[in-house]
Amino acid sequence: MSMLSDPQIHYLDNAATTRVDPAVTEVIHDALVELWANPSSLYDPAVAAQDGIETARARIAKTLHCRSDEIYFTACGSESNNMAIYGAAMPRRHWGNKIVVTGFEHPSVQLPIRALKEEGFTVVEIAPERDGHIDTEKFLAAVDKNTVLAACMAVNNETGARQDIAALAKGIKAKNSRTHFHVDAVQAWLRIPIDLQKWPGVDTLSVSGHKIHAPKGIGALFVRDSQRQTLHPPYVGGHQERGMRPGTENTPYIVGLGLAAAKGAQRLRTKDDHLHALNRQLRTGLAELPGITLNSPDDAVDEVVNFSTGCINSQTFINYLNGRLVFVSGGSACDKGEPSHTLQAMGCDDLTIRTALRVSFCADNTPEDVDALLDGLRAGLRELQHI
Repeated sequence: MSMLSDPQIHYLDNAATTRVDPAVTEVIHDALVELWANPSSLYDPAVAAQDGIETARARIAKTLHCRSDEIYFTACGSESNNMAIYGAAMPRRHWGNKIVVTGFEHPSVQLPIRALKEEGFTVVEIAPERDGHIDTEKFLAAVDKNTVLAACMAVNNETGARQDIAALAKGIKAKNSRTHFHVDAVQAWLRIPIDLQKWPGVDTLSVSGHKIHAPKGIGALFVRDSQRQTLHPPYVGGHQERGMRPGTENTPYIVGLGLAAAKGAQRLRTKDDHLHALNRQLRTGLAELPGITLNSPDDAVDEVVNFSTGCINSQTFINYLNGRLVFVSGGSACDKGEPSHTLQAMGCDDLTIRTALRVSFCADNTPEDVDALLDGLRAGLRELQHI
């Protein structure tokens, strides 16, 4: 029995990564055995591999309410973000040089944009409000005739705060129809409904497999058909993915991602009550503990609860809970233990930032997981303050 199948294990860090669904593992195995041919070749085994890829593409497009040919496979959400950021900004620099972005994007958006700043772009970062939301009017006020790119994540990876993507998309295009709007939806995909027909102002949108029970190493980028000719990807090479992302496709993982997407769409219709109950159970338990500060807003996605103890360093508490087989994080896994730039952008004080913990659920979690966490927090608050 694997460690994470042990019922004594309480894994509560699903925003960092999810366990691979056994059915996804099985379909990947079958694809490794049966869809082994290069999908770019022309004989029957290759056609079968290409058919597997196109079936997966259609499954993912269905979850986003877009066309299949607007989905491009990548290695991960970070690659998708980089492709969109560089691919949109560089071809537009002949008519503008301004980029508007939130102050708490994932590093795979934040750092490429800061690199573009070093190349001469003007970057305006809009800090979130103290509740973790972006003020739509402040963001839109920064968009002008010189704005080539705007970017805002749909759901924050550390607090779970939802952003009003529909209002931003509509407002950005009203201010400047040529501004490219990119959305990092890695934490939003299959946690909230995404309908790109209802978000016509969103030009590109990134998703990732390992947040939805597919393996690490596979993701996708939505590119609206109207933007296809104006997005210049940073790669050159073969014709794969219609020239957007050259290189022989990872057929087994693509097939696995397609199944995970289809299963995730089914769960999205049924999991809300379960996750809401877990979220309320945790929030109620936290309210009974001394000194706890909630950093996630009330309307955050149910999957994520960020809070601070106000007295014990995050890593110290993570290590303590680890000893009790309860696994949580202090924030984004990509920050490798660095202080949360999201909480800093929200204006939280240093103690709140240094003592923050992030709990993130999936549909597999149970009330017993929450009980184990709350028991660990109670014990830790008693014991760790006396070390």
